[in-house]
Formats: sequence, structure tokens, C-alpha cells
Amino acid sequence: MENRALFFAATTFSLLLLLLLPHPSTAASATAAASPPLSSTFYHATCPRATSVIRAVVQRAVAGEPRLGASLLRMHFHDCFVQGCDGSVLLDDTGAVEGEKGTPPNKNSLRGFQVVDAAKSELEHVCPGVVSCADTLAVAAREGVVAVGGPSWDLLLGRRDSLAPNASATIELPGPDSPLAGLREMFAAKGFTEAEMVALSGAHTIGRSSCRFFRGRIYNDANMDREYAARLQTACPPVGGDLTVAPLDPRSPDMFDNAYYGNLVERKGLFRSDQALFGGGGGNAVEEQVLRYSRNLSAFEADFAAAMQKMSALSPLTGGQGEVRVNCRRVNPAVE
Repeated sequence: MENRALFFAATTFSLLLLLLLPHPSTAASATAAASPPLSSTFYHATCPRATSVIRAVVQRAVAGEPRLGASLLRMHFHDCFVQGCDGSVLLDDTGAVEGEKGTPPNKNSLRGFQVVDAAKSELEHVCPGVVSCADTLAVAAREGVVAVGGPSWDLLLGRRDSLAPNASATIELPGPDSPLAGLREMFAAKGFTEAEMVALSGAHTIGRSSCRFFRGRIYNDANMDREYAARLQTACPPVGGDLTVAPLDPRSPDMFDNAYYGNLVERKGLFRSDQALFGGGGGNAVEEQVLRYSRNLSAFEADFAAAMQKMSALSPLTGGQGEVRVNCRRVNPAVE
């Protein structure tokens, strides 16, 4: 009888414990509720003019300096590939924390911060404390592409801003000398297919780069058109002139088109990482995609837009995570 009583008591306790514990699906739902997904209607009620305000600022900036379209796109890429699309790249260094801006991939390289600052300043007048810096940058990158003739893409919003940069993680960014195997590995680590990697590489159809990033290729790479290399060498000597710039696409540097892929076919990619997609041992699938894009602008634009939509949603902070910065260059002061 005593053993039976102990059995029933233990069973009753176990049942009560199971009733008190959350069901796995309930726990998953609670996590999802704490981190809501991005939404196409996120600011419809709180700041309906958000996108139009950012668009107007970007259009003015790009009209004055077309290169800024590429600069904003690159900044967004460098933000998303380092701990997700959270606006961390916008944070300035502080005495205690090193920002991402001063790391080798970004120092004297990233541009366009003033455009994001201007857009955020106008947003703070229209709807203070509502639109995050991460969302501001994501919209600005898209509008920068559109302003130079490129495609648009559906952009989901609701990103929150990180509370700290991650300078050490900028090593995860592809470099100008990255081999194809390295590119595949870096993009795969972020969830991209090889085909999406080739499409996103087409961002180099706009913009410019300083001599220090392509000097090694124009003097020491047999897989480069020699006439093109010689032309670049006149502006980029073996020593000095590190900040002299050259267009990534010499045909139409300020127009978003598919000329980048035609350049690769002609061995005129500015970076080794560009030319690695064609004639660099990439295999039939990669080279066939480059050829297809070089002949079909619509196919490239459609694939690029789809890949950008995916990239802009990399590991965002949402819900109660992070914050909405008032100034994109620093975290909000602590409230006591």
C-alpha cells in the first residue's frame, strides 16, 4: 500500500509538472512573438512618409554625385554581411569601442554616410524616434540603385539598430583578391547559393575603387586584358597614388546595367575576385551564368533584385531587440 501511495504521488507530481511546463509549440510561438518578422507595412501607421522621405534625399544626393548610388549599395552590403542588417556599420568609433568604419575593408573606402545622416535627420522631423538607421540604410541602398537606372525590389521593413559594432567580424567580407573558392565559402556562410553570389557580384557594374585594391592585379595577373591593364597603370603606378580611383565598369561606370559581365568575358574585371567568375577556373555553371547576364539585362536585373531582397533580410534585429537610434553614428544615451 505504501509503495502504491508513493507511485500515485510521484505520478501526480509529474503530471502537474508537465502541465506547468510550456508546450514546445507555445515556447516557439513566444519566441516568434518576441522577434516579429519584417513587414511591407511596418511604417504605414507610424511613419507613412518614411520611404518617400529617404527616396527624396537619395535622389538629390545622387543627382549631385552619381557615384553615391554605388556607395550606398556597398555600405548596405557591408552592414548586412557583418552580424546582420542592423546599422552597425554606421556607428563611429568611441574611446572604448572600435567601430567597423576603421577596419581595413572599410577605412578610406566606405562612402555616403552623410546621405544616411541627412535622411535620418529629415525622418526625425517627420516622425521622431520611429524609423531605424538600419531601415534607413536599406531603403537608401535600393533608391541609390534605382537612381542610376537599376531595378527596384520589394523591401520588408522593421529592422532595429544594434547597440554595438563588430569590428572583428569585418573579416567575413569578401575582398578584392578573394579567389572563387573563398567567395563561395563566404556567401554560402550567409545562406546564398552560387547563382545568387554571381548575381550580387553584378553590383560592381557601378562605382569606383582606389588603386590600392587593384594594383596587384594590373601588374601581376596574366588573366587580365593587357591593353586594359596598361591603361590602368598610367593612373596607378607601382608605388604611390593609393587613393587614385578607377571605375569598376569602364564602359558605363555610373549606370546600372549588365556591362560588368561583358567586361569579365573580355578579361577586364577590375578585381581578381571579379575575374574569378570567368576564366578563373569557375566551371561551366558560373561562366554560363556570366555569359547569360552579359547578353540578357532583364535576367540579370530580376536575379539581382531577388538576391538583394534576400540579402537585406539577413539576421535583422526586430521587436524589442536593439533600439531605434536618434543619431545613426552613436547609440542612444542611457536613460536613468
